[in-house]
Amino acid sequence: MLSVSDAQAIILNLVQPLDEQRDTEVVDLFTSDSRILATPVTSPLDFPHWDNSAMDGYAVRYEDVQHSSAEQPAVLEIVEEIPAGYQPKSPIQPGQAARIFTGAVMPVGADTVVMQERTRREENRVFILDAPKPQEFVRHKASFYEAGTQLLPAGIKLNAPEIAVLAVAQCQQLSVYRRPRVAIFSTGDELVPIDKLLQPGQIVDSNQYAIAALVKQSGAEPLILGIVKDDPVALEKVIAHAVAIADIVISSGGVSVGDYDYIDKVLESLKAKIHIRAVQIKPGKPLTVATFPTQNSPLYFGLPGNPAAVLVTFWRFVLPAIKKLSGITGGWEAVFLKVRSHDELRSDGKNETYLWGKLHLIDGVYEFYKAGGSHSSGNLINLAQTNALAVLPVGKTLIYPQEEVQVLQLGKD
Repeated sequence: MLSVSDAQAIILNLVQPLDEQRDTEVVDLFTSDSRILATPVTSPLDFPHWDNSAMDGYAVRYEDVQHSSAEQPAVLEIVEEIPAGYQPKSPIQPGQAARIFTGAVMPVGADTVVMQERTRREENRVFILDAPKPQEFVRHKASFYEAGTQLLPAGIKLNAPEIAVLAVAQCQQLSVYRRPRVAIFSTGDELVPIDKLLQPGQIVDSNQYAIAALVKQSGAEPLILGIVKDDPVALEKVIAHAVAIADIVISSGGVSVGDYDYIDKVLESLKAKIHIRAVQIKPGKPLTVATFPTQNSPLYFGLPGNPAAVLVTFWRFVLPAIKKLSGITGGWEAVFLKVRSHDELRSDGKNETYLWGKLHLIDGVYEFYKAGGSHSSGNLINLAQTNALAVLPVGKTLIYPQEEVQVLQLGKD
């Protein structure tokens, strides 16, 4: 049985990112939120576009004011007022200044801005009460970005800051990777959709809804294939279809060793290569990962059937795979934080154990509060409103209150 870290390494090694030639599309900037940039972006514009003021004050020549003080202020003639968006008309000559506002273009001849709080104005004259530093409060052309150089690299997720940068560069359209396609189905004769009246022994299939939500949150496109009965012929038909249309296939249920667990046998009949059959993790031990001898070679995840195990194994193994597939250049692996545990945490020590709960910020330090109730892999109820998984490594059976614990923060890129 594989360790969690070995399983993650195998999975990420199997993932081939989307191709920058075949798997891209052009989108408008307004629809680019959370997309992955496929090609580097450059701009023909410098930023700032011109020398401008970083402060409300007066544009001056430094040599006119370098010895100014409250006792002996430099006195300058105000020859122009320059608001933002206005093109200066008058060059600044010795003994002159221009009233200037934040963001406004610096006039020719001026090289320094004196903030207004350090001045006194009398009609068309300004008294400089404190000597500024050379070039103080001047934002120089191209000091933030030089035209023609790389503005943003490929392989990054476009969030609000990146979109703002692209807007400044007047990038109306850009090339992004298409969204990965993830086929999803559930297996089990006991499963029914949410609109059916439950009969004895039946349960509602919640896994498809949870997985679809997680896939959407990851930036991928879910392809819902429904519930498949525990029948090898039906399973083979659905899996073959899923492999033909998706980059990743996710099933839940049917990967244990029971008489009606057919997934691994069906995968073998389809000539799939099974790389993982079980992982030393709780919940989620029965985990199948396979690839197919097809041109697109999608990655198959056979997740357990229990709802909590489905969520834990998705967060731990599937999400990093989707990130790498999507074209992101790095940072695919799950990231853990070290926090304090508010509660006593226990494990049998045989598997890497994940317990769900909430992170709270207490006096500037995060604390993990374990969710109440049973942490059985079949208990979905107390997973609601949680935002973190505490991890007890193999061999660790007890973490005391206020002791440090590693947690996987959920809902974070």
